[in-house]
Amino acid sequence: MGSFPGKPTPGMERTFSSRSAYRRYVGKKLLFMVFLLFLVVFLSGFIITIGPLDISVLEVYRILLDRFIPGYFATDSLPVQIVWNIRFPRIVGGLLAGFGLGVCGCVMQAVLKNPMASPFTLGISAGAHFGVAVAAVLGVGIISGPYLLVGNAFLFAMLCSLFIISLSSLRGASSETLILAGIAVNYLFSALSSLFQYFATDEQLRIMVSWGMGDLSAFSWRNFPLMFGLFAVCLPFIYLKAGDLNIMTAGDESAKSLGVDANRVRIFSMLLASLLVATIVCFTGTIAFIGLVAPHMARMVIGSNHRYLFPASGILGALILISADALGMNIIRPTIIPTGIASSLLGVPFFMYLILKRKRKEFW
Repeated sequence: MGSFPGKPTPGMERTFSSRSAYRRYVGKKLLFMVFLLFLVVFLSGFIITIGPLDISVLEVYRILLDRFIPGYFATDSLPVQIVWNIRFPRIVGGLLAGFGLGVCGCVMQAVLKNPMASPFTLGISAGAHFGVAVAAVLGVGIISGPYLLVGNAFLFAMLCSLFIISLSSLRGASSETLILAGIAVNYLFSALSSLFQYFATDEQLRIMVSWGMGDLSAFSWRNFPLMFGLFAVCLPFIYLKAGDLNIMTAGDESAKSLGVDANRVRIFSMLLASLLVATIVCFTGTIAFIGLVAPHMARMVIGSNHRYLFPASGILGALILISADALGMNIIRPTIIPTGIASSLLGVPFFMYLILKRKRKEFW
């Protein structure tokens, strides 16, 4: 005779227990990301209040809400102009750039299966810097006018990316080979940029040096539609590949047995990530360590499931970048430290911590 219908069997109990454990497992990850989002919202409002204008966090939120719901939140005109036209665009630029660099760094580490992979170590940022050097010294670019520097930075960043992608498509090209190739490209374009700096005039040198340090001050509402449009197109496609990248962690042969074309996923993911990185660096300059550090920080808490690791890396990248930018703007006021330098000052200690870890499994 079968078991009584109202009494669960041992198999059913194990199933219920497994489902409950999985819900708790997912709930902790989601709770962590919700906490990060609240932290980003609060920190963004707090950073906007820092400056000579005396303004509270609540007033900042009222000003921002008034832009979306006009008439419900009355505010003075001077704080509105300062918050909306000067301070908030810089925060938005930092959030977009940090989120994009965090996600793209996570993609590159997953695709190449190497904890050292990032937009900076693969030479993409160095290629963009060389493009700026060519535009500043020779005045040569794919487009003219105010977007001369931006166009050249995007072009050379994509050329470096396509070089790494073409190497990854070759049979027998290991992740170590790709990282070494990226480091070689990084040194090559850094040397060429230095050569252009040697022959540059004072004004040309100022342009190259300031761009190479990375800065969010160049971001404005005029740049927002292009960056947001590319984010809206690329990020959903990257996220759709999260399941395939989870399978690929077991190896290309195992992925092939499960119906995943590892080489195609690798090229597609790298192409989308490179497009995002090229767009970010052409507007913000060279900002290192965000794409390297943010995925490792997220992995320590979230784990290696890319469905949760991608958004967590992006949120942490945004949080780190706006924090570094605020530190650079206020630590020795009125002098402003460029964002790229401040992010490196924050990122290097944590990176050294990762290097000195004895057990690799703790962070990769």
